[in-house]
Order: sequence, then C-alpha cells, then structure tokens
Amino acid sequence: MLTDPFFYAVAIPAVILLGLAKGGFSGIGVIAVPMMALAISPVLAASITLPILIVQDVVSVWSFRKTWDKTVLAVMLPSATGGIALGYSLAAFVKPGAVELAVGAVSIVFALMRLWAERGSAPAKPAKPEKLPWRGVLAGVVAGFTSQIAHAGGPPFQIYVMPKNLPRDVFIGTSAIFFAVVNWMKVPAYWALGQFTREALMTALVLLPLAIASTAAGVWLVRRVPAGNFYRIIYVLLIAVGAKLAWDGAASLLG
Repeated sequence: MLTDPFFYAVAIPAVILLGLAKGGFSGIGVIAVPMMALAISPVLAASITLPILIVQDVVSVWSFRKTWDKTVLAVMLPSATGGIALGYSLAAFVKPGAVELAVGAVSIVFALMRLWAERGSAPAKPAKPEKLPWRGVLAGVVAGFTSQIAHAGGPPFQIYVMPKNLPRDVFIGTSAIFFAVVNWMKVPAYWALGQFTREALMTALVLLPLAIASTAAGVWLVRRVPAGNFYRIIYVLLIAVGAKLAWDGAASLLG
C-alpha cells in the first residue's frame, strides 16, 4: 500500500471527482488519473483507479437501475468490445497523447455547437429512433478504443447520446451501465499486463470507502439539479474535460 502523504493529498480529491462523475456529473472524473500521476506513475494511477471505478459503478448502476435506454446499450456495447480489443492490440503503436488531443478538440467543438444551438430555447424533445444506427456503432468503437488507450471513453459516449435528449435519469442510468460493462471489459487487459499489483489493489482498497460515499453524494446532488438545466451543465463540463484532454495530449506530444 502507498503511504506517501502527497499521494493521498491528490488522490482524495481525485476519488471525490470520480464519485461525482459516477453519480451523474459525467466527464469530470477524467481528471482523476492525471491528478494521481502528479505523485505516482500514470500506469500505477490507472491500476489503482480501475478497481475504484468498478465499485463506484455498482453504486451508480443500483441508483439508476430503473432508468436506462436499452436501444443505446444494444447498439454501443457490442461495438465497444471491438474498440477495447482494437485499443489493446494497437497500444504499442498509438500515442495516448494524440488520442487525448483529438478527443479533447472534438469534445470542445461539439459542446460549443450544442450550447449555441440550444441557447434560450425550451428543452428539446427526445430524438426519433435511428433506422440505421451506424453513428452509435461508431461511437461505441471510439468510446471503447479511447477508454482502453487513454481512459477517455466519456466524451465519445456523450457526443452520440446527448443529442438524443433522453430524460436526465435515463441518460445517467444508460451511461452508468455502459461504463460499468466497459470497465469490466478492460480487466483482462490490465491483468495480462500485470498491472493489478498488490500495492495497487491495497491502495485502492483504502480509498474505497471515500469512493462509495462520493458516488452516493453525486447521486444525491444530481437529482436536485433541475432537469432543464442538466444538459447545459454537462455541456459545460464536456468543454472543461475536452480542454483538459487537449492540453494533456498536446503537452505529451510536444514534450
């Protein structure tokens, strides 16, 4: 188990952000691994984070177990499997920085366009079902790939699902189930690479009570956000997350 006080000084707020993200404030958890990487290696940070995410997924899935969209999951989960496999196969050839930069830039542009399109307008009605859900298949592949390569699967998921204007709790429940499954899909790759060390697992275990409490707090908070403002908040968070990903990606490529 890690005992460095500086690690816990950055890990505690990182886990709280993960909990708030799992509770419904989608996206902000992407900063957790970079925060922990201020004190430890990025590989160890990711290894500690994945077991925490899996436990937090249980809380979020249980909290929104009655509100989710089966059509989105039926389209995106099978294709996410292919994206994860592709990411694992190409990990040695793809620079995570390039993936982060691309995902960050697209996220910022998408969120700004949606905010501009919806300015001052009434809440949009749910979108009509797609006849040929190729966009969902593509989004699933990209979400799985970016999650495996750079722990950045949230933005591709949001870019596809948010324009559907699902009810707030349905959006959160669908996201919770999708990433719960995706995180379990990533376990074999982490295991094969030897990343689940005793040190990583014991450190994750110490942080689990905070992880569970912060996720429950996120659920409590998000249910008190007016449904009409929820998507605007998520768009703003997506811009912030996109900026963070783009910055980290550019710094990695230039450094």
